[in-house]
Amino acid sequence: MELLKLLSANELVAQIIAFLILLFLMKRFVWKPFLKVLDDRKNRIASEFKSIDDAKDEVAKIRADYEARLAHIEAEARAKIQAAVEEGRKAAEEIRRLARADGEQILAKAQESIKAEVAKAEETLKDKIVNLTIDVAAKVIQEKLTVEDDKAIVETFIREMEKK
Repeated sequence: MELLKLLSANELVAQIIAFLILLFLMKRFVWKPFLKVLDDRKNRIASEFKSIDDAKDEVAKIRADYEARLAHIEAEARAKIQAAVEEGRKAAEEIRRLARADGEQILAKAQESIKAEVAKAEETLKDKIVNLTIDVAAKVIQEKLTVEDDKAIVETFIREMEKK
């Protein structure tokens, strides 16, 4: 109350009028631009959030596309690996088949060679037997002495045969 006693009515009315004029001027020249700045800032922030959401959606689409491509590439790689493995198996089987055929040819040639060598050895053996038989017969005829001499000649012949 003491404060009111210090102020006069004219001063009080002048201050109220000055305040109202200041309020009107502030509303007219400061308040509207200030609200416009706040609205612009609010709209700019909202648009930035929208662009961030759009960028997130785009990143999600790109990631999904990347993962799909990666899965497709992995599937192709597995298919190519499987094809290479199958081709390797076929090549290995072909190599085995050729080796088996070559082995059979070598075996057949070896058998033929052995047969030829055996036939040659038999022929040589026959020639030697014939020659020995002729030699023995010649000796027996030349030395026809006694049975004991014949036995000695045969034993000598057998020993000579064992040495050869």
